[in-house]
Amino acid sequence: MPEGHEDRSAGGRADRRPAGELEASVLAALWAAGGPLTPMAVQQALGTDLARTTVTTILTRLHAKGAVIRTHAGRGYAYAPAQDPPGLTARRMHAELDKDPDRGTALVRFVAGLGPQDKELLRTQLAEGHEGGPTYGGGTTSRT
Repeated sequence: MPEGHEDRSAGGRADRRPAGELEASVLAALWAAGGPLTPMAVQQALGTDLARTTVTTILTRLHAKGAVIRTHAGRGYAYAPAQDPPGLTARRMHAELDKDPDRGTALVRFVAGLGPQDKELLRTQLAEGHEGGPTYGGGTTSRT
């Protein structure tokens, strides 16, 4: 391949970010903010060359997935995380379990794959009744 050329044989753009990287960056910016942000404020917090429309698209997708909530702010929306990072991880785990018709077996195999420290942590947390935790966002959610 000639020097200075990118291999685009996989069909993607050479400058394309890995799937999920932008969503993770946007969520990190929202968690760091401590309050709802407009798409423009998220764009500024990211400090990247992303277009505001790209940031808005990411926020809209995160809202559709239930990862963020939004409230009216002027003519648009301000966004906040629906949960803290551990809550989002738990939500994703539930979503994967919900996809499997044999939820019990999937859950047993997940736990079986945990290391000894994680198994002990899980036992302790369940024994102490730690089944939930804080969520983020507050306020009125909008599903529109």
